[in-house]
Amino acid sequence: MTVLTRWEPIREFATLQDRMNRLFRDSFGGDTQDQSLATSAFAPPVDVYEDDHNVTLKIEVPGIDEKDIDVRIENNTLTVHGERKFEKEEKEENFRRVERQYGSFTRSFTLPQTVDTEKVSATYDKGILKINLAKKAEAKPKQIKVNVGSEKTLEAKAPGKAA
Repeated sequence: MTVLTRWEPIREFATLQDRMNRLFRDSFGGDTQDQSLATSAFAPPVDVYEDDHNVTLKIEVPGIDEKDIDVRIENNTLTVHGERKFEKEEKEENFRRVERQYGSFTRSFTLPQTVDTEKVSATYDKGILKINLAKKAEAKPKQIKVNVGSEKTLEAKAPGKAA
């Protein structure tokens, strides 16, 4: 079975441009759109997801002690600051290689109005910082039960009509 897919050159160019922008931003210290990345030595990856009751962030910070992580909420902005300290160097003859990034980082997130800033919890396990932001009660979806009846029942209940 042969599958045909439509080639869209504009999408390909947009993807290429996005990759090039990301390459330059990562190589040369960021751009003006994301100042939180530009001011830090590295930015740990973050997953953000939402359900009916919570907004959850999972931040990948392996090798960082929980005492070196600071989580704050101020003016409806969640800020996570931390530092990965440089460990001892590994040297073998004249060869030296360091691929992991070290130093401090700061990530900031503007919280939606639906988040209750009084009900925030954070856990740290196996290099993953999980921040759970509960939603306000009025922001949670409400299910309304719809009663279903037959037309005959509706006619009998209509005012001014005899059953």
